[in-house]
Amino acid sequence: MPRYIIERTTGTLTRDEVEAAGRKSNEVLEGMDDVVWIRSYVSDAAGKIYCEYEAPNEEAVLRHAELAGLPVDRISEVAMEVSPSMFV
Repeated sequence: MPRYIIERTTGTLTRDEVEAAGRKSNEVLEGMDDVVWIRSYVSDAAGKIYCEYEAPNEEAVLRHAELAGLPVDRISEVAMEVSPSMFV
């Protein structure tokens, strides 16, 4: 299944706000068998959150965001995953 990186402009969020967004995301995901939230990275300095999802297409990622009330600035499909261990 394709993977996507979602860029979200959120401004600086408190830990409580991040927790509330994560809980809402999980609530919505319970009803979506085809979308999986893998992980997210929060950048307070940039006021952004970068999220990794597995989904059949961009439309499914957007549907999740709409239902969860999450912003979406950009969706990028991951073409390949690389890590340092691959180049030893």
